[in-house]
Amino acid sequence: MKIATFNINGVKARIGAVTDWLTESAPDVALLQEIKSVDEGFPREHFEDLGYQVETHGQKGFNGVAILSRLPLEDVTRGLPGDDADEQARWIEATVIGDNTALRLCGLYLPNGNPVEDGTSEKFRYKLAWMDRLIARGRALLAEEQPALMAGDYNIIPSPIDAARPEAWVGDALFHPESLAKWRELNALGFTEAFRARTRGPGHYSFWDYQRGAWDRNDGIRIDHFLLTPQAADTLRDCWIEKDVRGREKPSDHVPVWVDLDV
Repeated sequence: MKIATFNINGVKARIGAVTDWLTESAPDVALLQEIKSVDEGFPREHFEDLGYQVETHGQKGFNGVAILSRLPLEDVTRGLPGDDADEQARWIEATVIGDNTALRLCGLYLPNGNPVEDGTSEKFRYKLAWMDRLIARGRALLAEEQPALMAGDYNIIPSPIDAARPEAWVGDALFHPESLAKWRELNALGFTEAFRARTRGPGHYSFWDYQRGAWDRNDGIRIDHFLLTPQAADTLRDCWIEKDVRGREKPSDHVPVWVDLDV
């Protein structure tokens, strides 16, 4: 089963690019972030015509996550547990039925968190609180001892080798010590970070800013990740970044990241 996570930066603005990508790359499942559309406005029939079951958790003009699947989806839930007052659309779950077993999919768009200011800004505190809820959900998934993954735009640069210029990100919410401490706490629960399980070393990025010629200079960062439970990690065949998508017409500032699982 080939699964991709992709922050598309607006389904209406990128529908042509996303359609071309789905047609050419043909993921079995695509976890999308920043759809920037309410559920009623998402072009569901367009993607259904391409052969995908469509599940969304949308929000007008901001955020929004979706799952597109060629395989049956069951038990779809929306919203990260832990804060009933949180109205931001950043989390969607479903179970996909593979050839050998079922796999729990969790698609996420983790808050950016900037500006940090002195560490007390509302956006930064929201990011950290959201990560606490993510840690709690991760702990619950692991307790079920079933194949599961949490994937999406984490807005976390895990280490200096995951940025072309790590010095430029010092103090940023994506690379802040408090953010990284939460990331390490999440991983330490027992998840496998799929890309680093297969690829070592610097120079691997999933995001390039639209400004300052970042793509042309390969001034990127790696912030889109797959975390696998041990049962899912046992099925991992490969994980890779589809870098060339960034050089196409009207691209997102992110590119797809993939896992291939034997499920």
